Amino acid sequence: MNIAVMGAGAVGCYYGAMLARAGHSVVLIGRAQHVHAVNDRGLLIEALTFHEHVSIQATTEPSGVAGADVVLFCTKSADTETAGQEISSHLIEDVIVLSLQNGVDNVGRLQAVVGRTVVPGVVYVATEMAGPGHVRHRGGGDLVIGPSPKSTDIAAKLIAAGIATTVSENAIGALWGKLIVNCAYNALSAVSQLPYGRLLEVDGVMDVMMQVVDECLAVASRSGISVPGDTLQTVVALAGTMPDQYSSTAQDVARGKKSEIDYLNGFIVRKGAALGIPTPSNRVLHTMVKLAEAKGPR
Repeated sequence: MNIAVMGAGAVGCYYGAMLARAGHSVVLIGRAQHVHAVNDRGLLIEALTFHEHVSIQATTEPSGVAGADVVLFCTKSADTETAGQEISSHLIEDVIVLSLQNGVDNVGRLQAVVGRTVVPGVVYVATEMAGPGHVRHRGGGDLVIGPSPKSTDIAAKLIAAGIATTVSENAIGALWGKLIVNCAYNALSAVSQLPYGRLLEVDGVMDVMMQVVDECLAVASRSGISVPGDTLQTVVALAGTMPDQYSSTAQDVARGKKSEIDYLNGFIVRKGAALGIPTPSNRVLHTMVKLAEAKGPR
């Protein structure tokens, strides 16, 4: 496949590198400092099972998506419409845009501006940028993607590249499940600057997480969303599988960057208000992260 990664941060770089290692043509589209490092010496990927520089193309220009069969769309949720508009005129007619973003409303927002098939993707991976041109993989890597005429073929190629991928008719439900896990962990990790394992060692944290999960499930149910599996069990288990991982929100706050909290707990607060469902725990966590953002980098 010809693949473009729009928004080449930690998630996009990890999947782009895995696909490039499997022989696919991959172009990363990202910030100048990162792009220059990749073009100078390749993308350094520090994974659990290998550590190497991957030869891969990189550009700062949205036109890098031209000719791509698949676009991995990995921007922050706040940038969805802007980035979508930037690439829309460069997309081929039958491209598949795979949204690998946090939050549950990006597919519709992106579809409205690109006018192409947009498929939801649920990302289960722990990654971080260790520096320009350097991505560190801490665990996971599975994907769940929604159905489309090309999803089965795309999934087969992802699997062949070492990315466990499932095509699901209820990808939106799975996306809500991921949202709820993020609502439980991201804000708490951000305001405490603690990794997942240490969070659960603090008295009261599990009670707060349970309240957050209950509020999120109530909003999902009223919205007609079927969230698969035992969500609370998934939340509890995450700390054991990724004890040293800091949330993406914690990483953003530590670097003085605007986080995606408006599209996580903030989304639940807005949706709950529209549906008449109280969400006090999510509201407090959303506010605490906004205060941490206002304080600036640590």
